[in-house]
Amino acid sequence: MTAPATLAGVAELTDLLTDGGALVLSGAGLSTDSGIPDYRGATGSLRRHTPMTYQTFTRDPRGRHRYWARSFVGWRQIGDARPNAGHRAVAALQQAGCVGEVITQNVDGLHQAGGARDVLELHGGLDRTVCLACGDVASRADLDVRLRAANPGFRPDVGDEVNPDGDVELPEEALDGFVMVDCLACGGGPLKPDVVFFGETVPRDRVDRCFDLVAEAGSLLVLGSSLTVMSGYRFVIAAAKRGIPVAIVNAGPTRGDAKATIRVDAPLGLVLPELAGRLA
Repeated sequence: MTAPATLAGVAELTDLLTDGGALVLSGAGLSTDSGIPDYRGATGSLRRHTPMTYQTFTRDPRGRHRYWARSFVGWRQIGDARPNAGHRAVAALQQAGCVGEVITQNVDGLHQAGGARDVLELHGGLDRTVCLACGDVASRADLDVRLRAANPGFRPDVGDEVNPDGDVELPEEALDGFVMVDCLACGGGPLKPDVVFFGETVPRDRVDRCFDLVAEAGSLLVLGSSLTVMSGYRFVIAAAKRGIPVAIVNAGPTRGDAKATIRVDAPLGLVLPELAGRLA
């Protein structure tokens, strides 16, 4: 049964979104029901491991090799993940005209798989790779085919839990048995997932586009983000400064709670389908 407080929050959200023009800012909490853990919530990966940094990936060949060995194993869970009721509800709200564009901090592509359109991936997407030498962008699924061919016997004994950036924990001794492949376009450049690692800067034009979307929005709807890092929190600040209503739906506190016009502390899998049912 849905709690009365949650129903009251849904009623407030319904009133806010009725006029349309809402901009969505989504975070990892939206994808946990699809089996992808977040970094800081109840399944928080940061509690257990240090994520790959841009500096390590680009400067340390061993670190880069370690990432791709782990990613090769972890890609199965990312690639097989399916959109959940929250993703489908966002798409339904778009189709109803209540929600416009979506800015997502997630790199899993589940918004698009769930039917959403006009999705701006703030931190990129794990479904693509980019060559650090020539800049060629290619399919991660195609890379997986090549990696399977190059590593027919690579079956390390690991747990089932994948990290949010698409890799799993592997023992150091397993790394020597993994063979990495290079860029096909230039014949030798190292590959990087087309995502923004910790310590890396989001491209300026992408950030500027997000600020433009905030300025044009009738309201900002934050879904499943703790807003701990400035990458997403800055858009809440910008909306609040402009007097744009901010609604936050997240299980647990967020950095932006003091700036929220509406705050619903409840699972997105309960709130969003109920909201879509009322509006769509």
